[in-house]
Amino acid sequence: MIQHVTITTTSAERAKPLLRAAIQNQVKLLEHGIDRTQARLATFENRYGIASNDFLRRFQSGDMTETLELIEWRMEIEALRLLQDEYEIPSGAQID
Repeated sequence: MIQHVTITTTSAERAKPLLRAAIQNQVKLLEHGIDRTQARLATFENRYGIASNDFLRRFQSGDMTETLELIEWRMEIEALRLLQDEYEIPSGAQID
């Protein structure tokens, strides 16, 4: 569902480029965060020889002993999900 946000300003034409730049900057920051998190997940996957989805299933079912490193891996998976959810918002934004 498309939703609209209204911004009140005395100069819409001057505000539009600033808003576009702010959105583009946020998209870049989120992309960087996603890339870094994916790299961290790849490190865990290489170290343990399993994909993150498989790890998460096994970890949540209690098949793996809870260690600080595995908790960190779990947190990175959740961080990636949050970043990807946040990325959807500005990446599809339009300023008319």
